[in-house]
Amino acid sequence: MALYPNLIIDALRTVRYPGTGKNIVEMGMVNDDMRIDGMKVSFSLIFEKTTDPFIKSVVRAAEVAINTHVSPEVDIKGNIAVVTRQQAAPKAAQAVLPGVKNIIGVSSGKGGVGKSTVAVNLAVALAQLGYKVGLLDADIFGPSIPKMLGIEDAQLYMRQEGEQSLIVPAEQYGVKTLSIGFVIDKDKPALWRGGMASNALKQLITQGDWGELDYFVIDMPPGTSDIHLTLVQTLAITGAIVVTTPQEVALADARKGVNMFLSDHVEVPVLGIVENMSWFTPASHPTEKYFIFGKDGGKNLANALGVSLLGQIPMVASICKGGDDGTPVTLQNSVSGQSFIALAHAVVEAVDTRNLTMPPSHKVETH
Repeated sequence: MALYPNLIIDALRTVRYPGTGKNIVEMGMVNDDMRIDGMKVSFSLIFEKTTDPFIKSVVRAAEVAINTHVSPEVDIKGNIAVVTRQQAAPKAAQAVLPGVKNIIGVSSGKGGVGKSTVAVNLAVALAQLGYKVGLLDADIFGPSIPKMLGIEDAQLYMRQEGEQSLIVPAEQYGVKTLSIGFVIDKDKPALWRGGMASNALKQLITQGDWGELDYFVIDMPPGTSDIHLTLVQTLAITGAIVVTTPQEVALADARKGVNMFLSDHVEVPVLGIVENMSWFTPASHPTEKYFIFGKDGGKNLANALGVSLLGQIPMVASICKGGDDGTPVTLQNSVSGQSFIALAHAVVEAVDTRNLTMPPSHKVETH
């Protein structure tokens, strides 16, 4: 059985503080310091003062609630600490990933435009250029990164650092990678509610042993969802890349994606647009271009929105085959491979410009 914070929180909602009729969650008594290590759960409860006469009974009720409503196998007895309001005052905010210099979100307004292909090849291209790179598959419901990197059968390991258990990312082609695809059956759908998906994603981010990285690339789910909100509330994202194809239906959704990042509620800088499947080039005629989905749609959208066009990626069979075989096309010295190397150079330049001209990013605060 996999434990998630929401499972514990839901159980604690059944515990009422004597004489109030309110549960300890709605009273704000559950501190934001929950840690889950296998079946061991620990956290602290916040009381107004150390002389509160109900401390022991509330702690005991919380233990019973978790063993009753979650599982009797949860190791909770003796793991609930008691603090006062003053002790629980928030400390100075620390970066979630202090060793990571730049966090890049790769997004798309709709599925099927090759977002994951762009994310994978961008990450590999950056590694090819000599940068330290991490790749997070945040597409919780449709993880494809393990297959595209040829590491579907990779086994994840835990490393202990002090009291914290860290998840060691799989590494392929010089890129450190974590995906929910490593821990679920690849042939079955992930039937998770939004809260469970968000908590699983947070665990991959905060418990990942990412170390020192120049670029942390996040393959976001398509569209706009609570997963996107989870990411911007958990990480200070340096900038976002929006992937589209030239066709009008994709461009309309791409526009929404750009506006989401630039909105007052999110305020994540948009590094630029990548136009994927810009034209078809037959392998036997590498100089020919056929604009199957329209011409320059992504370029025109970038101009209209006042953002950069980072690259135009052709549609060639080798890109699709590389994703299916687990050997990204960036590894090949081909026209399509070079297009992703050029994209990586453009992204590096865009990030440098963003960092020179704009203040550091901050997590989105909720109120």
